[in-house]
Amino acid sequence: MSQNEHWVGTWTAAPAPADGVALANLTLRMNPRISLGGGTFRVRLSNAYGTGKLRIGAAYIGRRASGAAVVPGSNRQITFGGATEATIAIGAILISDPIQMELPALADVAVSIYLPDNIPASFQITGRYARQTNYLSPLGNHAAAENMPVGKLVDDWYILSGLDVVTEATTGGIVTIGDSLTDGNISTHDAYCRWPDQLARRLFARSGGRTMAVMNQGLGGNRILHDGRGSSGLRRFDRDVLSQPGVTHAIICLGINDIRNRMGKADENVTADQMIAGLKQLAIRAKARGIKFYGGTLPPFENETFFPGAWTPEGEAKRQAVNNWIRSGGAFDAVIDFEAGVRDPDHPTRMLPIYDCGDHLHQSDVGYNRMGDIIHLSLFD
Repeated sequence: MSQNEHWVGTWTAAPAPADGVALANLTLRMNPRISLGGGTFRVRLSNAYGTGKLRIGAAYIGRRASGAAVVPGSNRQITFGGATEATIAIGAILISDPIQMELPALADVAVSIYLPDNIPASFQITGRYARQTNYLSPLGNHAAAENMPVGKLVDDWYILSGLDVVTEATTGGIVTIGDSLTDGNISTHDAYCRWPDQLARRLFARSGGRTMAVMNQGLGGNRILHDGRGSSGLRRFDRDVLSQPGVTHAIICLGINDIRNRMGKADENVTADQMIAGLKQLAIRAKARGIKFYGGTLPPFENETFFPGAWTPEGEAKRQAVNNWIRSGGAFDAVIDFEAGVRDPDHPTRMLPIYDCGDHLHQSDVGYNRMGDIIHLSLFD
């Protein structure tokens, strides 16, 4: 790699514990869509939540064809310090050696990982839902197979936490950190309708402007102040934002689950001022690293049915207070007004029906794409 090049994350998945998952002597084949293309890549694997060491028996990366198949001739063996096997320590990540392969922007990739050992449900393997189809093989090492046999379909990212690409030193990286609204929950499987997906498509399609990668670190159920499924925004910020390769910009849209407190724990009831204080801390940490930090307003969710009773008038007052601060508090380098983009102008405490998936909390495919469309691309020049 020359002095005029650097690594940038071209795809990410935020680590979280995959509860109750048992795996043994089988191959995972997962199919991320990268934002930037290039000719040299590396893979990041995570054992962030595992209770023991995790052995990788073999790993490959190729360009996905369809289903569990890769384009013939594209599958490349992944090595780690020159070895074809590796062990990930408890709580650690594992970064592969550089892999020479040509992939265009927005390409679908197949990453295959053979797990030779018995991994019980109590191990708490690292993974989370994907909103797209991934594959588990029958027993055995099928990582090198161009057309992998399928034992089971899954909707999770297991172990895989990032793909990086070598690109020009001027290329930037955008990390999007949020909850299920950033992760794209309830969106159509395999349709790539998350708003960070739409942002990546728009950045690639524009003429001129700085080349930018997009790394989606949305995590369903995530909160600013308290852990849920995975670590709170305050706890995971260094790992999931500040340490991402090539990050120059970050967008946060986080706080609805703090308001909802769906577990009903009294000690996790929060005020708007406490949420604002947490967001201020994240802004301080981002700016200390020279990262442009953009605040996304919280979309409306009046009378949600995803978890009936989670919306209350008191919670709505908190949402509006936090949004007013995001818009006027001066903590962010810019504001992305997701709320204004999807709310019903005649009833602003709820989404416009076309942008609502039907549960009044999550966006529809159209709504997620709308969120990606309202972001001014000039913010990344």
